[in-house]
Amino acid sequence: MTDVIRLEAVTKKYEGTGPAALDRVDLVVGEREAVAVMGPSGSGKSTLLNLIAGLDRPTEGGVTVAGVGLGGLSETALAKFRRRHIGMIFQFFNLLDDLTVLDNVLMPARLGGISPRAARKRADELLGYLGIAGHADAYPARLSGGERQRVAIARALMNRPPLLLADEPTGAVDTANGRHITELLAELNRDGQALLLVTHDVQLARACTSRIVRIVDGKLDATPQPHDPGGPQDSLWDDAQDGHTTEASR
Repeated sequence: MTDVIRLEAVTKKYEGTGPAALDRVDLVVGEREAVAVMGPSGSGKSTLLNLIAGLDRPTEGGVTVAGVGLGGLSETALAKFRRRHIGMIFQFFNLLDDLTVLDNVLMPARLGGISPRAARKRADELLGYLGIAGHADAYPARLSGGERQRVAIARALMNRPPLLLADEPTGAVDTANGRHITELLAELNRDGQALLLVTHDVQLARACTSRIVRIVDGKLDATPQPHDPGGPQDSLWDDAQDGHTTEASR
């Protein structure tokens, strides 16, 4: 199986901030694999995503995504690489409020030089698949939180990226919409989409991924899923959700 993400001894330090945000992290995610990263607030989850997305650079170590070492790319090349290879889903959607749903979804294709005809066909397919075709001409402010997140997912999928990065994708929606988004992400992975999910929600992690890793104080450790034999008890994961750690999680 080809690796879609490979981190080797990655360390990230910010000047004047004390301990490293990430400390010699190793992580491999295969193509078609879905992996969840869980940990308390301030543990390094956002830093990890930023490095994988090429939005930040490690102090030490190497980051490889879809077979490409990001360290050798210029900022311009990184932006081009992201458009083609990484789809990003954010907690607060990051939609452009002055563009319609359709135009938000089309934006990655326009930036990526995809022909208008092919882009429109792809956008229509995604809007239909995600159940928001009827909102194509609406503006984000007219949509519910769940609908806006589905627009964001469509935008992330627009250029058929080999990797989806999802940062708390259900964090800003209600329970019913959160359940629907969970089902969508799980279905995407069953269809072969590689996914790295950062979340505090153990139920989301269980439903969408085949592997959960934990991050505490900038250190990443593989661990069995909570519902696997020998996995940690739910109380441990509840503590992690609340921003606490126990001796077992260190």
